[in-house]
Amino acid sequence: MKLKDIVEFLNGKIPQKLALSSDSVGFMGDYDLNQDINSIKIMMDLYPDDDSFGEGTLIITHHPPLFSPKTPTFTIHSNWDIIEGGANEALADSLDLKVIESFDKATGIGRICEVNKSFYEFKEIILDNYNNVNIVNRPDDEKIIEKVGIISGFGLKNPDYIRLASDLNLEMLISGDLTQESAVLGHNLGLTLIDLGHHNSEVPGLYYLRNLVSKLDVDCEVINRIPIENMVK
Repeated sequence: MKLKDIVEFLNGKIPQKLALSSDSVGFMGDYDLNQDINSIKIMMDLYPDDDSFGEGTLIITHHPPLFSPKTPTFTIHSNWDIIEGGANEALADSLDLKVIESFDKATGIGRICEVNKSFYEFKEIILDNYNNVNIVNRPDDEKIIEKVGIISGFGLKNPDYIRLASDLNLEMLISGDLTQESAVLGHNLGLTLIDLGHHNSEVPGLYYLRNLVSKLDVDCEVINRIPIENMVK
């Protein structure tokens, strides 16, 4: 299949215009749009060592690469976080949550979801699906959790999102990238914060993306590498 036809399909399903203005999406270099593609690799991050799949391969990354890849590379980032049916719906599914509406109405980032379970029941679902979870303001196990906010990736490093979750009377905010400042702010506001890790909270979205891309007549796989922060000792 021609590269230009694959990209036309992707842009039709996940428009680049949805991305935040500060974001980098689309092609990460100048590539021959008429080349034949017989393999698609979906990855969270791309490192120079990965830039060796050979001819006929398209790499789709979630995070923009920090170098210029030789292999055709196409990034789907905040547009995948924002679009309905993308990364946040995938995260909600992994936590058995029902999506109600967007969390940040100004951008479309994040979702507000129904839980309607005790914290103990909900905690078991989280721990069955995610490792190395950090919790700030852990509720009593018997407490019924009704509504939560979720943001795939980076939400817990943004104090504005912590305040917004509190203003919306949500009981917890679930995302990644917890910082000391956010933890203190969440504690002060009486808001439960659940940090799944940036990479881990976005992994379900990679598999949702594979399901979408699999509609093309091209071999497609997710390569879920160990996040770099887990390699640092």
